[in-house]
Amino acid sequence: MHDHSHAHGHSHVPKKERTIAIAAALTGGFMLAELVGGLLSGSLALLADAGHMLTDFASLMLAWFAFRIARRPADWKRTYGYDRFSVLAAFVNGLTLFAIAIWIVIEAVRRLTQPVEVLGGLMLWVALAGLVVNIASFWVLTREDSDNLNIRAAALHVAGDLLGSVAAIVASLVILWTGWMPIDPILSVLVAVIILRSALKVVRESGHILLEGAPGGFDRREVAEALTRNVPGVAEVTHVHAWQVTQERPMATLDLIVAEGHDAETVKQAVREALRESYGVDHATIEVVR
Repeated sequence: MHDHSHAHGHSHVPKKERTIAIAAALTGGFMLAELVGGLLSGSLALLADAGHMLTDFASLMLAWFAFRIARRPADWKRTYGYDRFSVLAAFVNGLTLFAIAIWIVIEAVRRLTQPVEVLGGLMLWVALAGLVVNIASFWVLTREDSDNLNIRAAALHVAGDLLGSVAAIVASLVILWTGWMPIDPILSVLVAVIILRSALKVVRESGHILLEGAPGGFDRREVAEALTRNVPGVAEVTHVHAWQVTQERPMATLDLIVAEGHDAETVKQAVREALRESYGVDHATIEVVR
């Protein structure tokens, strides 16, 4: 005997698509200007930020595509639909953050041993413009609370860009005031460290979902004990498993032993409500065993 409860939560997908598309347009539009500015000024900080913005633009477009493909209905081959594509996109985004941070560090070390002349004035104006664009993109992505891992990954990308712009501004001011060129690669390394920290979080969270890890706060031992203790008619709960299609779609299965004198359907309904209210699980498969 099985019970299935479905709640897929796609109602906000078009809005999320627009959010990602606006951020992608802002990022991609300024990326070329920052690349040209970095080449003309000789600034690693600007080139690193432009490279990061290129990665951001690609990741934002991937995120947008993930939302588009997630709207496809489930079929006989993919019974959960395409929602998890967005988690895969977030995982790839995290890996690209690692790659760009490593490149920045390697280039910074090279420039510390072989200093490059940097045009501080041009660098400053380009960095200021980049800061404005990144603030706008970050605001678009974070103006509403979102548990969507893909949007959070995109926001972390843009946050790294924002910090990169701040570092470029500081470096340009130091160069203009003192002429000390090593500040450019030094601050680039600082940005790389911040990027790596963000990348680790995104990869860890998305990897946890891809490996069928339990939703946050869902300890199957505690859940089984709580259901047995708090739901009338539950004699025992066994074989509890929980996973996430996406962060917004947690699921669970369990075996339920109903106490004598209680109606199995009534107890199942009570267990389903407890899972929904206490753990946010809207889709549960419950098997009554005797």
